[in-house]
Amino acid sequence: MIPPYQLPKSQIHRLGLALMLPVALLGAIAFPSQLPTATAQSSGGNRPLTIRSDVQEYDAKSQVITARGNVQMLYPARQLQATAAQAQYFSQERRIDFSGNVYILQQGNNSIRAEKVTYLIDEGRFIALPQSNRQVESVYMVEDSNLNGQNAKPAPKTPSLKRSN
Repeated sequence: MIPPYQLPKSQIHRLGLALMLPVALLGAIAFPSQLPTATAQSSGGNRPLTIRSDVQEYDAKSQVITARGNVQMLYPARQLQATAAQAQYFSQERRIDFSGNVYILQQGNNSIRAEKVTYLIDEGRFIALPQSNRQVESVYMVEDSNLNGQNAKPAPKTPSLKRSN
């Protein structure tokens, strides 16, 4: 057998690859890559709020969870799902601040798109702010029982606009 220092570079590279492949596969099996998950418990029934992201930090003093990178939040008790670049859960204030390409889906139908959204948990209220020179977009499913033809009334006419010169 030829000592390793006398092998041509191409053979050394092949040997290195041959050794690295099993190590990489073993590492992928032994340490599956999953996004870190934080589950916060809300008061009054202890219902989970799950946050997944690339990075998470918890400040025990302020009781704030900060999640960054590919943030995904699931809050089944409120039928709420959200994605954002960053989210902060303020457990004492019962508030969640989302920022960076925020998309919130509630009850499977209603949605909000904005740059920043604050969700006040106890009030069930959203405050959404757009990027500069942009707008917030909200889509709400409105139930209209008169659409099936029973007691249908025509919609009121929109008044015509008068131009002022």
